[in-house]
This record gives sequence, C-alpha cells and structure tokens, in this order.
Amino acid sequence: MKILLTIHHDLNPNAGAPGATWQLGQEYQKLGHEVEYYSFDNLPDKLSGLVESIMFPGFVASQISALVNKEAVNVVDASTGDAWIWAKMRRSSRENTPLLVTRSHGLEHSMHLENLEEARRGKLQLSWKYPLYHGGFRLWEVATSMRYADLVVLLNHHDAEYAVEKLGVNSERTRIVANGVPEKFLNLPYEPMPEAEDSAIYITQVGNYIARKGVEYGASALNAILARYPQVKVSFLGTGCSEAEVHADFEPAVRDRIRVIPRYSHDTLPDLLRGHHIKLLPTLSEGFSLALTETMACGLAPVTTTTPGPMEIVRDGENGILVPARDSQAIEQALERLVTDRPYLEQLRRNAYATAQHYSWKRIARDNLAFYEEALCQRSCLEALKK
Repeated sequence: MKILLTIHHDLNPNAGAPGATWQLGQEYQKLGHEVEYYSFDNLPDKLSGLVESIMFPGFVASQISALVNKEAVNVVDASTGDAWIWAKMRRSSRENTPLLVTRSHGLEHSMHLENLEEARRGKLQLSWKYPLYHGGFRLWEVATSMRYADLVVLLNHHDAEYAVEKLGVNSERTRIVANGVPEKFLNLPYEPMPEAEDSAIYITQVGNYIARKGVEYGASALNAILARYPQVKVSFLGTGCSEAEVHADFEPAVRDRIRVIPRYSHDTLPDLLRGHHIKLLPTLSEGFSLALTETMACGLAPVTTTTPGPMEIVRDGENGILVPARDSQAIEQALERLVTDRPYLEQLRRNAYATAQHYSWKRIARDNLAFYEEALCQRSCLEALKK
C-alpha cells in the first residue's frame, strides 16, 4: 500500500505524537509499504505555531489532491483535524479516493475539559484567545475530521465513547489501537532491586514539565517524600524547561537529589533510566502515554492517575498503582508504600516489565494495517452494492 501519514507538529522522532507517527511509518516500511509524511516541516519557515495550525489542513488538502491525481496514495492516515478540508471536498463521492483514516493522539476535547477544570480551580490562566481557536474552532475541526473519515483510530475506550456519544462519530467506524514500544526497549535485561534496605530508590518523571502532566500535584507529593526519605532521588527527563524552573517547585533542602535533563535523544532513554525503580505520571489528560509503556519496559513500576490513557495499561496493585487525578496526598501515599515496601515494589516492577513486552510497534503496525484492509473491503462492498 501507499500510505500518507500527517501530523500537525514538526516530525520529531523524539517527541510524543510526532514520534509515534514516525515509528508507525517506519514499521509500515519494514513490512513493505510505501510511506510519505506531511508535517509542519513542509510549511514555510518562520511561521508561528498558531499560523501553522490554521494553515495545515489547507496544505494537506492540496497535497492529497495532487497525490490522488497521480494515483500515488491508497490510505491517508491523518491526525485529528488535519484532513477535514479534503474530507469535505470529497464527500459527494468516495469512489476511487484513498481510504481516509483520522487518528487521535489523545482527544483534544478531553484535554479541553481538563483545561477548563484547572482554570475553574485557579490553577491555569487561559488566554482570552483560547475560546477562539484551541477551545473553539480547533475542536470543531477535530470533530469534523472524525465524522467524515472512513475509519477513526483512537487510543483508549473513553475517547472512543466520547467521540461516538458527544461528537456524532459512527461507532462502526471507530477502532482502538495502542501506541507501541521501540524494539530497542523490549526484552532488556531486568535489573532486580538492590538487597540493602538503605540503598537509594530512584523515581522518574518523563515528559514535558507542564500543567497538563499534573506536575503541581506531583511536586507536592515528591517534596514530602524527599524530605522524609533521604535515600530517595528523583530524575526529570525531557522537561522542555530549565533545571531552575523545575527546582522552583521544590524545597531548597531537597534540590541536590533532583536531576533535570531538559532534552534527550529518544533512543538513549533506557540508558538514562538504568537504576531507576518508580515512574511517576500524575497526568490530568492522556491519550496513551508513550513514556509510560517505555519506562515499564525498562523495569519501572508506575504510579499514575485514573485518567483514560493510563487505565488502558495499568492494573492497580498488579503492575502499578492508580491514584485519583489532582490528589497529591494519594500520590504521596502511593510513593511511600513503594519506598517502604521493597518486595511489593519489586513485584510491581516485574509485572510492569512483563506487561510492556506486549506493546511492540511491529504488532501495533500490523493491527493498524488490518483495520485499513477491513475498512477498504467494507467500502468496496458498499460501492459494489450501489452499482
């Protein structure tokens, strides 16, 4: 098949949704398919992020039309909102057009609702411009792209239910597919806990240090744990901000046990995590966290929230601990349980490691391809019935 993948970001293999898009395309190519990518990299330089977001659907529509004229594409797999213009252009007839897949990397409507809740609590200041685009027109673009797609791929059951019940997406066209773990991260040698009871315990947070990731609630819990247990150390990886910005949320007395790495090459993550034991993800909104499964594959036990994405992966008390979102006390209690009960921590670590081995990108790619084939077959049958 000739497959076009689009993503409304720069195509950065080290980033979340762009990295997932790139990984999926790499697996398609290994399986013998032709892959092309469109991203913000294809737009003129020096545009602001908002201008890029507004321009991108028009650019995608023009590029798809050119590929269709050359019969150079069988499947358009576009992230939410990217292909809504082209979808509306072709709505009069889908015959002899590529299969249109709309892919969610975490439903924007779910994120929007969490933003509103944080603003209501006084934790987040939304710009007066927010309702005009990100909290308004952007949500319409996303919903429109999903309603007009031949196939809608989502990362978790909650987003799928919301899309069907609230956005009018046809349930028969929706599928749930997880994100994967790179081959390099799978089947790594498992490192058991040190035997000494007073040996260091390392906790990590991986990802942008931003409000949506629940960093305020995590910092409150970590401050208490670091003050109480001198053997605990914390690493923040891929924060996207400076050490000083992270340290500002912590008491001066514990900052010497906090390591901050603003950016790193994705393939070095297993090395950066060596010797770590606990993954903290206090997120408020998550489609399906790449960092969660990747750290589990490196033998870390997750402490995360009962948000839709993590609940697809973590089973409370079996391969991690689930706590309510926005509950610093519950996070603190979970971390304390693991710090003070090493056999329990070791049990969760081993189970988390075993769970992550099932999420290879090769398997995820094959699942996606099977859904493409199924949707193409269904569309062909419908077109044949109309004739």
